Amino acid sequence: MRAVYAQSQSDGDPLSGLVVGELPASQPEPGFRRVRVVASALNRHDLWSLRGVGLPADRLPMILGCDGAGVDDEGNDVIIHSVVSSPGWEGDETLDPRRTLLSERYPGTMASEVWVPERNLVPKPSQLSFEEAACLPTAWLTAYRMLFTVSPAAPGSTVLVQGAAGGVATALISLASTAGFRVWVAGRNPDKLEHARRLGAEAVFEAGARLPDRVDAVFDSVGEATWSHSLKALKPGGALVTCGATSGPNPPADLNRIFFLQLKVLGSTMGTKAELQRLIGFLLATGVRPEIDSVLPLEEAAKGFRRLHDGEATGKIVFRH
Repeated sequence: MRAVYAQSQSDGDPLSGLVVGELPASQPEPGFRRVRVVASALNRHDLWSLRGVGLPADRLPMILGCDGAGVDDEGNDVIIHSVVSSPGWEGDETLDPRRTLLSERYPGTMASEVWVPERNLVPKPSQLSFEEAACLPTAWLTAYRMLFTVSPAAPGSTVLVQGAAGGVATALISLASTAGFRVWVAGRNPDKLEHARRLGAEAVFEAGARLPDRVDAVFDSVGEATWSHSLKALKPGGALVTCGATSGPNPPADLNRIFFLQLKVLGSTMGTKAELQRLIGFLLATGVRPEIDSVLPLEEAAKGFRRLHDGEATGKIVFRH
């Protein structure tokens, strides 16, 4: 079958290991159901896999892709929840210490078909296109959980989003502004900051800029490069919600500031199937839709990977199968 996969890994040149080619069809695990993929979406997780982070070399070649939407063998339109919990696990899937994502232990969604646990399939409503639906299970679900499950800030609060262009950042801006939060955004690219304003941000600032006031919560997926600014931006008792560390995982902790101002540092990763279902309901109720940077045929996946790698994307890059 046709697939986009990691053939090799390189931290310095991750795209060198990317292949669009033929692979044997995957063999199903017990309790798994086949989905013929119509659209898949690209995430930074796929670049990390090509760098060798989270994907052991002995599992190569590995089909990439956490996100996908398609049609199961019974003809149902479905969205794939990509957090695969261990057999018998009950409760929040993101807390399962043995959980995995598609493309880590099991083949991912960037292929003609993918096998996933039956419990990981969510009906796709007709109001969402396959391309829109494919954007939801990773970046948009991560943003939804950060905003509505992990963060203590409520609508009416002022929040800061670090970064203006990535999938999680654009999702946070869209979701938070629609839900009644006062959204500020900090970033490096003036054009992308203006785009964030069009998505609903009330105010935008250069990365690291002094803000006119302190905020109730900061949403940060950048890590080392923005950590100090994120902590300084918080009012006493505020919360920093982190879901990633693209610029590095070990910033100065600044513990004096954290304990003296009683700040909260809260980790968040992915989301549950129930949260994905609520996210879908939120989109249907409000009319909000994922920000899509570009839609490419699967054969041209390398162009999308290059665009994400070079920081050119604003929103999600989607592949049509």
